[in-house]
Amino acid sequence: MTHQTRIIKIDGMTCEKCVESVHGVTTELEGLLSMTVELPTNQATVTFDDTMTSAEDIASVITEGGFDARVANS
Repeated sequence: MTHQTRIIKIDGMTCEKCVESVHGVTTELEGLLSMTVELPTNQATVTFDDTMTSAEDIASVITEGGFDARVANS
């Protein structure tokens, strides 16, 4: 198992309810080990098992949840 930590930029969050929504849409995602969503910076810091998922997959799930999410350049 290899862990990676990446930043995902999330546009469209305006309140704490949005932060809760982002957490909610990712709860079932296998391989996501931790996620911190920061409203002031409109980003999430995610740590995941890269044998099970990817930062791009996590961003896609967030986008499907109604936000514009993309992996930040590292």
